[in-house]
Amino acid sequence: MNPTTEQEIYDYGDNLDELKNHSKTLYVGLHAGHCREAACVITVIFNVIIFLLGIVGNGAVIWITGFKMKKSVNTTWYLSLALSDFIFCATLPFLISYIVTDSWIFGLFMCKFTSFVMTLNMYSSIFILVIISVDRCITVKFPVWAQNQRTAKKASLVVVMAWFVSALLSIPSVKFRDIVNKSSTVKCYSNYEHHHRAVVFMRFTFGFLIPFLTISTCYIILICKLRANQMSKSTKPYKIMTLLITTFFICWLPFHIVSIIELDKSVFDHVFHTAQQISATLATANSFINPFLYAFMAKDFKKKCYSFLSKIESAIDEETRSAFQRTSITNSVDNRLSTAI
Repeated sequence: MNPTTEQEIYDYGDNLDELKNHSKTLYVGLHAGHCREAACVITVIFNVIIFLLGIVGNGAVIWITGFKMKKSVNTTWYLSLALSDFIFCATLPFLISYIVTDSWIFGLFMCKFTSFVMTLNMYSSIFILVIISVDRCITVKFPVWAQNQRTAKKASLVVVMAWFVSALLSIPSVKFRDIVNKSSTVKCYSNYEHHHRAVVFMRFTFGFLIPFLTISTCYIILICKLRANQMSKSTKPYKIMTLLITTFFICWLPFHIVSIIELDKSVFDHVFHTAQQISATLATANSFINPFLYAFMAKDFKKKCYSFLSKIESAIDEETRSAFQRTSITNSVDNRLSTAI
């Protein structure tokens, strides 16, 4: 296969040296060429769906946890997670436009900014998931201590620290990001020079390996504790934690595996390109799955959500009844006038 053609496919996150050598490129594996292939069209459709569901789902979580619910430790977790995913979803139109048009029209600042936001979301959302898992584990393992020490203020401090660390780990996405004119189009790419391998393994270590091991450890401890407690008959904690780990594993492992394999230039082919698209879409999908996994499964949140939806339904019904009454009155008056004439 023509290497120049292959290079065109992956321009969204490529390496400058590879760009010059007409070789493979990097970022999240999304198609940045002319969107004519079925795989590209499907990728765009999925990203549009993720954008819409992510904005609506995370927007609902932000509205309810931020304005409708009393501030607590759990609402702090959910609000932070939703903010991270909402901001990420808000940048998807830029990526979708780049995939479709094959040219970055938003300038250098937005090239760096969108890359930073995407990386920041990856770290911050994953760190919040880890924090939620650790918090649940501590609550079950040390209930008395948790009751006395778990406060919304401390939770907010933990969230700020998580965002700060996430921002630090996202600096490479700004430093190495650049734009270049190529074949009458503008490319937004990653000029990693000789730091490509270091960035990939840093992302894998802090963005998957450590979080996955931490979440899994919390899961094991939680399950053992709940099984030892004969009074706990509910299976909901088991199901939620199992779903949490499974979703995290499915969404992020393929992305990191593909990123590592990508370091070996000899594996670059059309099949690998498809693998990049699938793994990137799965990772992106995590941003709209999170609100359904965490906030919408919480009992208090669901009550507020149902209450909010009930108010909307009542308002719509009231407006419908008012419109019907106005129509009935108008028709009655018209009939009387017609009779009088």
